[in-house]
Amino acid sequence: MQTTELLKITRQEIKQREEEGCDIGDLGAQCDAAENLKDGQKSAKLEAILGSLAQLAPAPQYDEPSALDEIRARRPNGPRKMQNLFSIPDLINRTNGGWLGRCAGCLLGKPVEGWDRANIRAVAEPDANYPIRDYFGAITLKLGRRALTSSHACLRGQIKGMDRDDDIDYTLTGLLLLERHGYGFTTGNVANFWLNELPYHKVYTAERVAYRNLVDGLAPEQAGEYLNPCREWIGAQIRADAFGYACPGMPELAAELAFRDAYLSHRKNGIYGEMLVAAMLAAAYVEPDIRKIIEIGLSEIPAKSRLAEAVLSVIEAWDASKAWEKVADHIDTRYGKLQGCHTITNAAIVILGLLAGEQDFTAGLAASIMPGYDTDCNGATAGSILGVRIGAAKLPPHWIEPLNDTVRSALYSLHEARISDLARRTVALVEKRLAADAEAGTAEPLTWGVGD
Repeated sequence: MQTTELLKITRQEIKQREEEGCDIGDLGAQCDAAENLKDGQKSAKLEAILGSLAQLAPAPQYDEPSALDEIRARRPNGPRKMQNLFSIPDLINRTNGGWLGRCAGCLLGKPVEGWDRANIRAVAEPDANYPIRDYFGAITLKLGRRALTSSHACLRGQIKGMDRDDDIDYTLTGLLLLERHGYGFTTGNVANFWLNELPYHKVYTAERVAYRNLVDGLAPEQAGEYLNPCREWIGAQIRADAFGYACPGMPELAAELAFRDAYLSHRKNGIYGEMLVAAMLAAAYVEPDIRKIIEIGLSEIPAKSRLAEAVLSVIEAWDASKAWEKVADHIDTRYGKLQGCHTITNAAIVILGLLAGEQDFTAGLAASIMPGYDTDCNGATAGSILGVRIGAAKLPPHWIEPLNDTVRSALYSLHEARISDLARRTVALVEKRLAADAEAGTAEPLTWGVGD
């Protein structure tokens, strides 16, 4: 590895360990001093610093394991399985709502990804779209702080389906994994799927590190740890949705599937983000109350984690003001120093979007985009959960019609698909699993009907 890349990784790892609550002492200063050494000496020094960082103990007030059995031992009580009467048409409607809501939220956030609140407002207000009520219009191209020529396909009037995006690639990945390997898929299956289906330059941050480590011969169980300072970033959280869709009313199972996926590339709160979202999605099929959906999500991650603390702090801030801007201020103050793609900051914004969207899908999408940060990821996740909760039939047409029931991807074996077909394929997985469980005498305590 080149010394410039090793220096970058060391700096990121210093920040990561600080975020975990470790006392890094003078390791930051040592890293700065190492920059002036010759390459051979520099590499040796940086490797020594990384070794020292690995030995540090995190803040004692948090308890954040990365193994599934240890995570489950530290989670609060919750409904691991939820009983309800589902009709197949309703299940398809809810699942289609999740896919559509995810695509709409992703498209909305895509042109302003990484922007701050001020710049988002600066492009939306002249278009009479603030607070946000619709996709960004082409007029915003002249006002943005960066060129958006590559994002025309996600601007109002230009949209002709869900354009390719990693947030959607991973939802498709989850569906294909389940179709090929069933609910018993392994982290190794995820690794092989990535290597065979995902182009290297279409994966980012922790996923790219894990991909590189796999190519270099590391085992799937080790790929997420070696030289991976991005292990608590948002990449796993955006991969949760197919596992939630495939486990309606089964938050524990959804979280377990999410864990197996996340472990390839993430640790600690990076894993918890995917488990939280998958469990909330599973709960949203059964539970209409947003607060309870969030509580069920929290019941699948460690109670003494930084992520759980952040979620609860957002709920408290919302209850105090019921104003998205005040809650966004709170998130900026508490978590704004984290890297912009960190799981914790962006999960906090997703929770804000869910709370704001309790009565209004559009308000939920807006509140997940207007605070800034990783806007396409946050819009996609909030839109997905809200979409499952209310179903496709009740989603506002101005968000859905431009999608043209079409999604595109970078996957080798799936370049384009109908969104409605993806929903039906997802439900077919659920039906197949339940039929197999019934035949084996191990069916979950769920009742399935054929009603309206």
